[in-house]
Amino acid sequence: MSLATVTPSELATWSKYIHEISGIHLDQTKAYLLETRLDSLMQEARCSTFSELFFRVQSDLTHKFRDKVIDAITTNETSFFRDNSPFDLLRHKLIPELMDRRNRTGRRAPIRIWSAACSTGQEAYSTGIVFKELLGNLSSYDIRILGTDISHQAVARASYGQYSRMELERGMPQEKVARFFTPAGEQWKICDEIRALATFRTINLLEPFAFPEPFDLIFCRNIAIYFTEPDKLRLFRNIGKCLAKDGSLIIGSTESITGLCPEFESKRHMRSVFYAWRENGGRSPGARPELGR
Repeated sequence: MSLATVTPSELATWSKYIHEISGIHLDQTKAYLLETRLDSLMQEARCSTFSELFFRVQSDLTHKFRDKVIDAITTNETSFFRDNSPFDLLRHKLIPELMDRRNRTGRRAPIRIWSAACSTGQEAYSTGIVFKELLGNLSSYDIRILGTDISHQAVARASYGQYSRMELERGMPQEKVARFFTPAGEQWKICDEIRALATFRTINLLEPFAFPEPFDLIFCRNIAIYFTEPDKLRLFRNIGKCLAKDGSLIIGSTESITGLCPEFESKRHMRSVFYAWRENGGRSPGARPELGR
């Protein structure tokens, strides 16, 4: 069956709707992307035009079709230890310095990490593996990793923590597979010790949100590239409300918030760039996240 063709007016309608529900910006050059991503949903809903599908999605009070639109339109491109350099940054700088600060307090202070666009969970679990390799017995520490994504489907897969051989081979050395995964039929499941570190939930990063504690490390990689400039500003200011005063923000290797968010300053370690609060950058030290819904 050939793909249905989206008209310019349908594309404009869908682009506005997708931006409203996800923040993703589709311009007039993205017609083919919309056609290919929503093709299976068109068939499932038995619609012959994008106008029909839009009416079906809008009239679905259960929001099942809205969630399927989000699942279809979000990229969810990820892999274990993706790009490597952020995890080298964790291993050689951020975690040792974080643990040094914790040790100076003389108490079992919590360590909180947020993977803010976690997709199917590889980034969160990769982070847990780095902590395990550095610290050994994790029961001696209060470490919690939160993974969030706008896609319900992605969050469900992340929570399950089970991956195909192909997914593991994208960035995961064989010795780590043997150490941190167990066979589960034709797939492999993350070990219980790493799985216990992580929780996952669905969040739209452009809507209000709040957490009980600030985060020491926040990953927000390769999501802002799909947003308009005003939405990027809103995104990082929302995230900034949840970053500890001495915390670190890691974004994508091709991204930059220099100039966009002057309250952050970029810092470099070897080949990696991360962001921290600029001294006297307009944020009260230890500020708590604003309450959201």
